[in-house]
Amino acid sequence: MLRPQTKHAVPPAGDICRLSAVEIADAIRRKRLSVREVVAAFFDRIEAVNPLVNAIVSLRDRGDILREADAADARRQAGVETGPLFGLPIAIKDLASTTGLRTSFGSPIFADFVPQEDDFFVERIRKAGAIIIGKTNVPEFGLGSNTYNSVFGPTLNAFDPALTAGGSSGGAAVALALDMVPVADGSDFGGSLRNPAAWNNVFGLRPSQGLVPGGPDVEVFHAQMGVDGPMGRNVHDMALLLDVQAGYHPHAPLSYEKPGSFLDGLGMAAAGGRIAWFGDLGGHLPVEPGILGLCEAALGRFAEASFVTEALLPDFDFEALWQAFVMLRQASSGCALKTHYDDPAKRRLLKPEAIWEVENAMRLTAPQIRAASVIRTSWHRALLSVFDRYDLIALPTAQVFPFEVGTHWPHEVAGRAMDSYHRWMQVSAFATLGGCPAVNVPIGFDDRSRPMGMQLIGRPRDDLAVLKAAAAYEATLPWQAGA
Repeated sequence: MLRPQTKHAVPPAGDICRLSAVEIADAIRRKRLSVREVVAAFFDRIEAVNPLVNAIVSLRDRGDILREADAADARRQAGVETGPLFGLPIAIKDLASTTGLRTSFGSPIFADFVPQEDDFFVERIRKAGAIIIGKTNVPEFGLGSNTYNSVFGPTLNAFDPALTAGGSSGGAAVALALDMVPVADGSDFGGSLRNPAAWNNVFGLRPSQGLVPGGPDVEVFHAQMGVDGPMGRNVHDMALLLDVQAGYHPHAPLSYEKPGSFLDGLGMAAAGGRIAWFGDLGGHLPVEPGILGLCEAALGRFAEASFVTEALLPDFDFEALWQAFVMLRQASSGCALKTHYDDPAKRRLLKPEAIWEVENAMRLTAPQIRAASVIRTSWHRALLSVFDRYDLIALPTAQVFPFEVGTHWPHEVAGRAMDSYHRWMQVSAFATLGGCPAVNVPIGFDDRSRPMGMQLIGRPRDDLAVLKAAAAYEATLPWQAGA
């Protein structure tokens, strides 16, 4: 169906804010737009829209931002070489450290924390010429695909104020969908980038493990499943940002050099291919009615781009795979949060989901963690076997439509009880455990005007193929992404 209008009482976005990030960067480079014009336009949009949805937090002072824009214009006039994001106003997800700008992680423990260094990808965004204007809202420590916290409150869905934005990149997705930023970063462990992209009708790419260097951090070898990536209103904008984020960093030993420019790579269209449609894994996944139908209609659009879809159910123990994901997540995230849990004063400030992760992590044994990693390895091998026959795997991005604000997580899906706060996002674990690139493509709305997306999973380290397929699909859409 065509994209419905947002139910928020917002004015239409101005001409500049409706331009793509690629178009804005090009207009600045060609001196058709000044950085001040661009920054002022987006700041005006934020002032008009953000109070209704609470997507951008820790917003910098307008005067400071405009002075930075004027300095950028002066450098451009002086002929100083500029980067690919020069002049673009960007708000960084509030799980990433930003020098001199409050980074709360959505936690009251860090409500006033101001970092003294950037995350690696943030440093690259700065060097590429972007102007960081603030942060985008997240759930506490990124836990749960629902953006609310006790520091800033909830972020509302871009289309319906009664619904959640998803998470943990909920603020980023809503800011994009309502044209408050031209492009955005997100991060993804258990669907934290893909889920809010689906629920706000935008694109989001979880890159291959290691493509975007993570850190700096106190541990750089074990924590492999959470990755940073780009979100955009279109595929080319994601490629623009990914070109900046990606590439080897010596302090991220699991990172690797990017294979070339993703944006340039999109200049050659996808030649079609074969898609394996996993659906609901033969009934293993409880899925809210209406989602599979939207996905299957979207797969029909891929036929217009010369992609052939076949239903496929891999021979694998998916319950064992989910339990491996839960265990490895606890061993990573739960152990990382234990330092706060061990301080009684800070423990009182942790939400139940964080405490659940820590307390389960404390019960794990080394043989259990190794067994989970062995299952993950078997899954990786199974995926490679699938990719011997298919170019892409398709799955719903989420198992439920956006639910009501104030509901922390759905306790039942399609008549089946959920046994954890994230079980309803089990569908996100397959790409995560495989280290695969996975892009959310918006696929439309149900009869209640709730957005949904579908994830396309590609071979590990073949991110360009996933982007090309998403771009081919995007060209078939009768509506523009966003709200």
